Amino acid sequence: MKVSLIISTYNWPKALELVFLSIMQQSIMPHEILIADDGSKEETRELINDFKEKLTIPVFHHWHEDMGFRKTIILNQTYKNASGDYIIQIDGDIILHRHFIKDHIHFARPGFFVKGSRGMLTQKKSKAILEQKSVKLNSLMSGVVSKINATRCSILSPLFFGNPKKTSDVRGCNFALWKQDFINVNGYNNDITGWGHEDIELAARLVNAGV
Repeated sequence: MKVSLIISTYNWPKALELVFLSIMQQSIMPHEILIADDGSKEETRELINDFKEKLTIPVFHHWHEDMGFRKTIILNQTYKNASGDYIIQIDGDIILHRHFIKDHIHFARPGFFVKGSRGMLTQKKSKAILEQKSVKLNSLMSGVVSKINATRCSILSPLFFGNPKKTSDVRGCNFALWKQDFINVNGYNNDITGWGHEDIELAARLVNAGV
């Protein structure tokens, strides 16, 4: 299958740079990267153009004017232009484990979407890695919160699968689905403006559609 990685971002190029650095260390690369940009300034565009030169896979920047929180609209436009059969979606402040793409491909199943989670960092730790431009993290480090979420253990992972019909714990920062399933439920709800639960609402419609 062909995999597209979609990254949503808004005016935080320092964090987005670390995301790109972690992508460059992936054991298996996606076929393309698409940035869903909710109106960032020129610094973000320059950063993305820089990584277009560094990466050997296509990088596409989808941007619209900053007119408030319109994340669903730019995500829908970006999904429309993704060429992959399977889409992995993350936020622009998520540093990826080197097997992140590999693991998502491993768990991809027809008729299912994947709801992942993320480890959290303290403000002090976040500041340090942004200054150092370091993507070498592990769950045992000080400053890493939610250590279970930050731990990769393939043997124990089935214990955390959870209820396949529960949608209240879906996180758009680590989410994957088949593009056709996304199309079948008409994508994100553009009526949702302002920070909210656009990911949970999408997941509920997927489950109601039998996914």
